[in-house]
Amino acid sequence: MSGHTSSYVPTSRWGKWWDERLPVARLMHGSFVDFPTPRNLNYLWTFGGILSFCLVAQIVTGVILAMHYQPSAAEAFNSIESIRRDVNYGWMIRNFHSVGASMFFLAVYIHMFRGFYYGSYKAPREVLWILGVVILLVMMATAFMGYTLPWGQMSFWGVTVITNLFSALDTIYNGLGTAIVEWLWGGYSVSGVTLNRFYSLHYLLPFVLTGVVVLHIWALHTAGQNNPTGLDIREPSDSVPMHPYATSKDAVGLFAFLILFAWFVFFVPDYLGHPDNYVVANPLVTPPHIVPEWYFLPFYAILRAFTSSFLGIPLGQYAKLCGVVAMFSAVLITAFSPWLDTSRVRSAKYRPIFKWFFWFFAFTCVALGYLGSKPAEGVYVTWAQIFTVCYFLYFLVVMPIVGLLETPKKLPRSITEAVLGRNGAALPSGATAAPQAR
Repeated sequence: MSGHTSSYVPTSRWGKWWDERLPVARLMHGSFVDFPTPRNLNYLWTFGGILSFCLVAQIVTGVILAMHYQPSAAEAFNSIESIRRDVNYGWMIRNFHSVGASMFFLAVYIHMFRGFYYGSYKAPREVLWILGVVILLVMMATAFMGYTLPWGQMSFWGVTVITNLFSALDTIYNGLGTAIVEWLWGGYSVSGVTLNRFYSLHYLLPFVLTGVVVLHIWALHTAGQNNPTGLDIREPSDSVPMHPYATSKDAVGLFAFLILFAWFVFFVPDYLGHPDNYVVANPLVTPPHIVPEWYFLPFYAILRAFTSSFLGIPLGQYAKLCGVVAMFSAVLITAFSPWLDTSRVRSAKYRPIFKWFFWFFAFTCVALGYLGSKPAEGVYVTWAQIFTVCYFLYFLVVMPIVGLLETPKKLPRSITEAVLGRNGAALPSGATAAPQAR
């Protein structure tokens, strides 16, 4: 894919002069118009474009909100309400931004699960995948700091609980965790200083995220897109130009996504939030059940799964540290998928055993999300521990061992054969191409 050259030809004298000195138009044409795209992409591949839209929408609405927000403990809560009631279209901009965070994570999780299913992390796309994990981490940091800004009860106590996790590092080196917590707080407790720090970082990180996204797109256009068969483009008939074929499909996918987006924005904008966050922060009143936003719940469940006893294993004073390490490891371990998966076949479509494990992994993530929303007590803790083990076993046991023992189905010889059939003729509706040896 790195050898692809643009077919762009300037038609005006000004265009030729500019193209010789700064070929931006040639670069854009080669990257988004005539770039060879596998002809068999399905609608799961539209989420890359959807995520680009979400990023731009969050930055634009965020900049507008920053013009009216007051980052102080005394005024933050009231300024949010003022934006919704007094600023022209402030209610819509605020709803668009808050709902947009959830839509952003919904799209990125679907994007990642598609990558897991079709093996998009395998060579030569390792760097592309690692950049995707970096994007997820930056998104999480940005969203966490943004959740602080309304300065409601759940915002205040969520920051208090999560930042306090770093105090677990005191068990490794005395005073290290406490120093980090005090640095994050800007003092000895969560206060307006903490809010101001998080506000600054929440404004800065989306631009860092944009830079990583540019690298992600660059890596994608260097290695080329994966596809449902997992085969590389081998002949001209395997691909079509990105425009109008892939772009029109992206437009349809984005339109469908925007219907869901608009439904939340205009009809149930507060549905995904917590009721306690519509009460001004009070350091003297602790909510009965502290929970983060829904997109953090699986990792929150993993964190809380580590109590004094983990499935009968006593952890004692190291329980908190183990939970923090496991929570961060749950994200970081995904970056090692290209090396943990030993199968030479990319797509789970041709891996009958791995496919079942993948769907159980997806169920595990949903189950952890549900358990993260429940109180950390009784049977909820036990099941959280069981599914935490299942989560890590998927990466550390299933990926390496199944890849070695599984006999995959025969692959088609090319993308074209997978689409049109062995003889190059269109298949009847609902039929699939006969699998062939590679």
